[in-house]
Amino acid sequence: MARAAGAVRPRLTRFARTAKPRVARFARATAPQLARITRPKTWQYTAGAATAGLALAAGVVTAAGPWDSTGQRTAERDRAVALDHTGGTDHGRGPGNSGTAPGSPRPAPSAGPVLAGLGGTTTGGVKAAPGDRAALADLLDPLLKDAPALGERRAAAVVDLTTGKRLYGLDSGTALTPASTTKIATAVAALTALGPDHRLTTRTALEADTGELVLVGGGDPTLTAREDAQGLASLRTLAEKTAAALKKRDVRKVTLSYDTTLYAGTDLHPIGVNENLARVTALMADEGRTDDSTSGPAPRVADPADAAARAFAGFLKQHGITASPPGPSKATGRAATLATVSSPPLPALVERMLTNSDNDLAEALARHTAVATGKRADFAGAGAAITARLKQLGLPVDGARFHDGSGLDRTDLITPDLLTALLTEAADPSRPQLRPVLTGLPVAHFTGTLAGRYTDGAAGLVRAKTGTLTGVNTLAGTITTPDGHLLGFAFLANATTDPWAAQTTLDRAATALASP
Repeated sequence: MARAAGAVRPRLTRFARTAKPRVARFARATAPQLARITRPKTWQYTAGAATAGLALAAGVVTAAGPWDSTGQRTAERDRAVALDHTGGTDHGRGPGNSGTAPGSPRPAPSAGPVLAGLGGTTTGGVKAAPGDRAALADLLDPLLKDAPALGERRAAAVVDLTTGKRLYGLDSGTALTPASTTKIATAVAALTALGPDHRLTTRTALEADTGELVLVGGGDPTLTAREDAQGLASLRTLAEKTAAALKKRDVRKVTLSYDTTLYAGTDLHPIGVNENLARVTALMADEGRTDDSTSGPAPRVADPADAAARAFAGFLKQHGITASPPGPSKATGRAATLATVSSPPLPALVERMLTNSDNDLAEALARHTAVATGKRADFAGAGAAITARLKQLGLPVDGARFHDGSGLDRTDLITPDLLTALLTEAADPSRPQLRPVLTGLPVAHFTGTLAGRYTDGAAGLVRAKTGTLTGVNTLAGTITTPDGHLLGFAFLANATTDPWAAQTTLDRAATALASP
């Protein structure tokens, strides 16, 4: 990090002089928040954020602080308060979320100003790459053609994100197993199909003729039964609201059912029972985890919907409502909605999915894409919906195959050309609703699945989605070069035999792009 900081110090010095008045106002307004950040760590994150091209458009580079659990930088949120901005992406902290405390920061600015200069016209912004293909080939070929590390099946592409022009290709039109880089495609499809204001809603409904209370799953895997909801939809809050509505009807005892019919088909992923993914159902709490984890592999309950309903019954009892043991059912059109709770907005869910490589959330967003586009909400329908959305955007889907939304299915296929086209689409100034695809990418050595990688050299400089299955190692994301060029890249290797060697080689290739 000392070397990374040293490399960008001259640029930060020049930037600080031009932005001094704005930064001074920002510092006064955010002193309480910044006081909690240690000076060494603030400098480290500042150096990484500045060279990664992720600063706000007007003068926040020198104040870029740590990232929170969603991938949103705290400094971005605090700056929104300092400049009296309202609206935009709230990252789970906006009105209507139980985790919002009085006096908490307002929503961060919309994604448009979070990434500066994508159009290549902003002063001090990202410049269009010159397109020296020979130089890039000399840089990357020795790494990406390393057969012992990457095996015999590998493909790659590097593009200029300001123009979409391909600067480097190694069998870039060859479709290979992408593993979790599939989530980039899922994110773009979901954001375009559902829109940035979309939330996933869980509700309760009372059947007037039978008195049956139905817990209706809305396909929100982030629904939580934990006491501290941390801005997520709370099963406890839903029980409290439902109990109050029942008491107004003078009801103290109910027959409890649960409805998972939003989704269709089998709930078991082709990989079978696996700690990387719960059964894919429209009703679950805390992703069916049996421990207190919030990301990564974990033991899962056998029946997430039944477990969530039983927890809900327990919360109802705390509010004076006795419920029968729950069973599956379907709410009729005559049922009256008693209460609802909703997830954070879609941009926050996309960032969480990408930062943590959240398989449960990826499968949920794929199914919601299917529902929104009239496809059957099963694995096949979700894959067809993703393909259709990308094709509608004019992206190169030839050879692509989507059999799930998470990339856990080994029969998924994506080309480097498609992955870099997805990143270019997300960087398009005319599509600000797609910016969470970029802001949600893990940051090298700081967040999500890259937190333990890039301990030297490119820490803070690379933002990329990782992908790992047995024999599969992939990496796709963005890099801002030292001279200000914003690049998108996709590296895919199949039939690898040494996962550590393959991962290290891909990381070295990304680091090479970020080098002088």
